Amino acid sequence: MYILTIKGHETEGAYSVVDREGEEVLFIFEEQEDADRFVQHLDAQDYPEMVPMKVDEEIMIEACEKHGHKYTIITPQDVVIPPDGQSDFV
Repeated sequence: MYILTIKGHETEGAYSVVDREGEEVLFIFEEQEDADRFVQHLDAQDYPEMVPMKVDEEIMIEACEKHGHKYTIITPQDVVIPPDGQSDFV
């Protein structure tokens, strides 16, 4: 599993999007290739340089649930693109 972080600031937060209820949702990618592709979309929108960071699925989900963060797991069958102006870091 992979999350996205700002290059050089990997321990300071992870990429998330704001859902329709105004809450942040952490993207957790099953495959690095999908995370890399999403980073390319972010690059095209002039985001800071992002990098996929490998994480343990159980630990990441447990941390999200412990701290009340929403998350979604992006599978290879999912198609996701960054929303305009709807992202943040958790």
